[in-house]
Amino acid sequence: MRTTKVIVNPAAARGQGRQKAGRILALLADTGLDFDVEYTDSPGQAIALARNAASAGHETVVALGGDGTSQEVLNGLMQARGAGPAGTLGVLPVGSGNDFAYGVGIPLDAERAVEHLAAGQTRVIDVGLVHVDRVPNRYFGNGVGIGFDARVGLESTKVKRLHGFAMYFWALLRTLVLHYEIPILAIDDGQRVCVQPALLISICNGQRFGGGFLLAPEAQVDDGLFDICLADRMGRLKILEFLPKAMQGTHIHEPEVTMSRAQRVIVRSENDLVAHVDGEIVCTAAHRLDVEIIPRSLRVIV
Repeated sequence: MRTTKVIVNPAAARGQGRQKAGRILALLADTGLDFDVEYTDSPGQAIALARNAASAGHETVVALGGDGTSQEVLNGLMQARGAGPAGTLGVLPVGSGNDFAYGVGIPLDAERAVEHLAAGQTRVIDVGLVHVDRVPNRYFGNGVGIGFDARVGLESTKVKRLHGFAMYFWALLRTLVLHYEIPILAIDDGQRVCVQPALLISICNGQRFGGGFLLAPEAQVDDGLFDICLADRMGRLKILEFLPKAMQGTHIHEPEVTMSRAQRVIVRSENDLVAHVDGEIVCTAAHRLDVEIIPRSLRVIV
């Protein structure tokens, strides 16, 4: 049996995954790596494919797609996990954001990513787990966003003609105009409980969200802690001033922003909360999210 399974999401990057997969798989074959390939045809399918591949004895399962594909493969590997770290996970990033790949140190250029995958150098990283009202538990590698950035993610699903960072930025502008909301959040990080209006709270394992926003520039994926970015109430003009700073990671010095670290975070609200997990919308009307970290639980090729 071949030891590497490649799971391809042809719908990644609004259908560009299928166009890019052929060339990337050819590059991978040229390295001499022995692998077989399966394509997904529906959301969530990569979870079962990855779980089955790991249970069948594949040593490495590779996600060829975007952050959503990586997250599904990660979930399958974690569901098949025994004692010690799950894995090994490989990523060939062809998505719109590729924030998980960025955070763990995987090159975003396809040719370089193939070279690194074939070399097989690994690191063991932390994995997050989120519990949401009436939603199956989800593991994640990069982070959970609640509030404004999740609204942007939801709006980005409606953008058809743009890709990558341009898509997220256009969705952000539409969100400012159409869905500007400041919910009241009760946040418990195990050290204190605060209740306040908040533009967003991002619970980060990785550093970057939205294909270019360094919401947690000092986050480490293997330190056993989330980096939490909490942004207070802001007006629309202040948000526009905030954006370039968030792209550079310098927003953390703004008075409206509080950064902290924790192993577990509980967020409650009487408002309907929109949240994303690794860029994928997980809920649009939640009232409680419970997020915890599982230290050093997944092996990744980097």
